[in-house]
Amino acid sequence: MKIVPMKLLCASAVAVGISAGLVSCSDSDAASVPQVVAAAYPFAFVADQVGGDAIEVHNLTSPGVEPHDVELPPQQLADLSDADLIIVEGGFQPAVDDGLEQIAPTGEVIDVARVVTLQDAPAEATLDPHIWLDPQRMVALTNAVAGRVASLTPDRASEVRDNARRLIDALHELDAAYRSGLADCTRRTFVTSHAAFGYLAARYDLEMVSVVGLDPTVEPSPAEQAAIADTVTREGVTTIFTETLVSSAVAETIADETGARVRTLDPIEGLTEETSDETYLTLMRANLVALRQANGCS
Repeated sequence: MKIVPMKLLCASAVAVGISAGLVSCSDSDAASVPQVVAAAYPFAFVADQVGGDAIEVHNLTSPGVEPHDVELPPQQLADLSDADLIIVEGGFQPAVDDGLEQIAPTGEVIDVARVVTLQDAPAEATLDPHIWLDPQRMVALTNAVAGRVASLTPDRASEVRDNARRLIDALHELDAAYRSGLADCTRRTFVTSHAAFGYLAARYDLEMVSVVGLDPTVEPSPAEQAAIADTVTREGVTTIFTETLVSSAVAETIADETGARVRTLDPIEGLTEETSDETYLTLMRANLVALRQANGCS
């Protein structure tokens, strides 16, 4: 089923509400299935795969928006408070954390940070939120979401559990593909624009070197940029990875200085117009192809 961006859902629901004499989309009685709100695409993907048409999934982060920068207008806060299930990750999106503090959610809240074990962010005094880049952690999240969705849809709980098993099987297959695909590589270091791939690197014995830290909007200093260029030359890195939702200017500058090429490694924080037909699973497979090519894996 389709994952609905929250602001688009509300806009259409308000339009219907006006003609029907309703006040807001949260007052509408049109929804006949449990409403699940996810703070970012990876969480919406899991909910959608697990719940199927037994639920309706809404993504707080619209396509093309960097999830770190998402903002919640009052209408979205109202809809968030009425959701049957909310899936967030504490510390990942400050606006979402602040929004949950302002409202009293009537539904259950899954905090991903309490479902899986977070690891420290490289060179930062904080935890890395990008858990979805580790398929094994996504298995844990799938189990948690499946349990909550099954409780919301008791008549279809068996179907929900079957959906969860299929997703878990796909995640195990993805994990196996990464393990075999990255087992024998000429290089184990890869350079990326921001430090989103720490879980992936740790799981598959790679070394991530990032141009900036967890915040992809921060510009590196000249000294930091020079240090990255030195690493590229010293380690024989062939590729500087950029991503879909932020500028590639710094990556292109380092590539020009070192003779490396620029390619995309998607942190899968959200979809864009170019990736709107993709899914978490297909994007992870594409990332594996990119890493194998960059690191000379056989």
